[in-house]
Amino acid sequence: MGFKYESVVPWGRSYLEYIDMFDLTPSDLNKSILSCGDGPASFNSSMNQKGKTVVSIDPVYRLSRTEIENRIDETSKIVMAQTKKNQDKFVWSGIGSVEELFKIRMESMKEFLSDYEGGKHAKRYIPAELPFLPFKSDEFDLSLSSHFLFLYTENLSLEFHLKSIDEMLRVSKEVRIFPLLDMNAITSPYLNPVIDRFSRKGYDVETLRVNYEFQKGGNLMLKIIK
Repeated sequence: MGFKYESVVPWGRSYLEYIDMFDLTPSDLNKSILSCGDGPASFNSSMNQKGKTVVSIDPVYRLSRTEIENRIDETSKIVMAQTKKNQDKFVWSGIGSVEELFKIRMESMKEFLSDYEGGKHAKRYIPAELPFLPFKSDEFDLSLSSHFLFLYTENLSLEFHLKSIDEMLRVSKEVRIFPLLDMNAITSPYLNPVIDRFSRKGYDVETLRVNYEFQKGGNLMLKIIK
């Protein structure tokens, strides 16, 4: 996948959203976690403040703090205008309005930016991307993928998904992916082939309902344990 500055649309979710999206228990939070495609989310920063271990990967980490901050300024209002135009596709219960969403996202990205340079130095933010991860086998307990796999079904092939999940399982004991819908809020056609492939390999595979739904119908997570 080619990485271009002008194609980057930074959009950061919060620590509490990660807890709900991935059904993370106190025991889970004590595990070594790899989080794939995090972008400017505040999950890593918040976990670090709590003394927990998270490594985030994203190609956007090739950019400097200033470049990411500038790109947030360039794109955030455009993203919010699109969300407002399509707000009927979202569930406004946990997040009550477009304005509240904007506040949550900007606060999350501000926290990320304040942590970014120190986190890069500590190797908590690593410029990398699926399906190739620069880590040893079984280096982590748990790998997460938020709003990347399945969501971009139209742009990423089934082969890409299978290779990416294989790679996440190479470096960790368990994988969790959220959501299972594509950009049109339809369950990805790749979901069943993925479930079939990894079930046949002998892994424990299940879809779980989670306490998070912003995209309508998007309250299911895929869990794979090897």
